[in-house]
Amino acid sequence: MKVNLGVGAYRTEEGKPLVLNVVRRAEQMLVNDSSRVKEYLPITGLADFNKMSAKLIFGNDSPAIQEKRVTTVQCLSGTGSLRVGAEFLARHYQQRTIYIPQPTWGNHPKVFALSGLFVKTYRYYDPATRGLNFQGLVEDLSSAPSGAVVLLHACAHNPTGVDPTVEQWEQIRQLMRSKALLPFFDSAYQGFASGNLDADAQPVRLFAADGGELLAAQSYAKNMGLYGERVGALSIVCKTADVAAKVESQLKLVIRPMYSSPPIHGASIVATILKDSEMYNEWTIELKAMADRIISMRHQLFEALRERGTPGDWTHIVKQIGMFTFTGLNTEQVAFMTKEYHIYMTSDGRISMAGLSSKTVPLLADAIHAAVTHAN
Repeated sequence: MKVNLGVGAYRTEEGKPLVLNVVRRAEQMLVNDSSRVKEYLPITGLADFNKMSAKLIFGNDSPAIQEKRVTTVQCLSGTGSLRVGAEFLARHYQQRTIYIPQPTWGNHPKVFALSGLFVKTYRYYDPATRGLNFQGLVEDLSSAPSGAVVLLHACAHNPTGVDPTVEQWEQIRQLMRSKALLPFFDSAYQGFASGNLDADAQPVRLFAADGGELLAAQSYAKNMGLYGERVGALSIVCKTADVAAKVESQLKLVIRPMYSSPPIHGASIVATILKDSEMYNEWTIELKAMADRIISMRHQLFEALRERGTPGDWTHIVKQIGMFTFTGLNTEQVAFMTKEYHIYMTSDGRISMAGLSSKTVPLLADAIHAAVTHAN
């Protein structure tokens, strides 16, 4: 039996991809509406989608939205949103250096470098504790040049699953604002991490509440299971409504020669669900079920290792959050598990919790136990 724990997408207990019921319903409604046509969207995308996406991440009662200080454009999922934001910054922002966490998602350095930004790193993960190196993070951001851009994972840090606490986020905010560092949030897992959309947006809202500037890239790949539909949004919070309008026109100049305008289908699904309170509620229930299954896999794996008396402290498995766990296993241990147990994961020891099921947890626990005791 082969177990693939490298996949970056949700799987059911049966190991199958999942299309949410509420998404199927929305699609059916769209298909049945004969008044719908296939005309091009505007450069900035579907207006309803943009409006609802901004509210989803910043909150319904966000002062920034009410004061028209937010400009939101529909982009090609999270990656496209990062790319459009980065190209805008490379063209118009005074500081072309972006600091990204060490480690981070493998695509981040490439996206930013190809956009014309200089990529540097700040310390983030502490292999010794398998937690956050908060002191290192603070030191590195303190020594960053004033005005530099800082990439922040809004929640469920990929690949480590390690997030700052609310108190740590507040310290990061104060430090960044005091040094005029520009926050660029990558929000790929809102609602998918904790099961609560508001809780997962807390760090972003903390920064938006102080009246300062920020960028936020949103993806609906994970939280609505719309992976291949490529649905995302880039929002830029500005100091004034006047600046926001100018920023939007500059974003159009970035998007137009890149892909002209975004696709219509996925954004229409999202807008349909977010506009209808009954469908929205159904979505939150299905979303929580996905998050809960992943959290349950964490607890099952932790218990299985404890039962086996596997050497070491494995509490990080239940402390980390989101789709991925950084196991702390080394390259040799990972290779051993692949060879002896046919368990596949990335060589850095990252496993996708969504690839696990109640059936495969015992197998993984056996493999980890063997790898750890074998290497000793």
